[in-house]
Amino acid sequence: MNDRRLQPALVGGLVTGVLSALPIVSAGNLCCCLWVVGGGVVAAYYLQQGRATPVAPGDGAFIGLLAGLAGAFVYLVVSIPITLLTAPMQRVIMERLIENGNLPPEFREYLGSYAGGFIGLAFGFVAMLVAGAVFSTLGGLVGAVYFGRQAPARAADAPPLP
Repeated sequence: MNDRRLQPALVGGLVTGVLSALPIVSAGNLCCCLWVVGGGVVAAYYLQQGRATPVAPGDGAFIGLLAGLAGAFVYLVVSIPITLLTAPMQRVIMERLIENGNLPPEFREYLGSYAGGFIGLAFGFVAMLVAGAVFSTLGGLVGAVYFGRQAPARAADAPPLP
């Protein structure tokens, strides 16, 4: 794969992975995988830049797929330090809910068996791989169609100056 295709995929993957890993910002993914789709759109936009001809929808979908897969790995790398920092806080909150909360016994049992941490990271990584493969591909397709229509005109196609 040449660098012209790899760079847009990495840029889109960075957008997808970082925004999906940040604790509060990641809530945007609850809205139709917003950051995952956005990463595919960004990758298609970046691929279109500097081209005289519009990007084909198939190329946009492919670059979106690559951006989604790259985003899953970026998500994993960014999530590890965030999980290490927030795990003690989560544990304290769970303990306080179990001790002080007026909760049904089934929910207390669930909270007591909460593993979190690295099991959550593994589950999140697999979910990002699947969601990235599907939704970022759609984002790349939409981005290619949208930005392909607005491809910059070449000098030969431009009307003459008065």
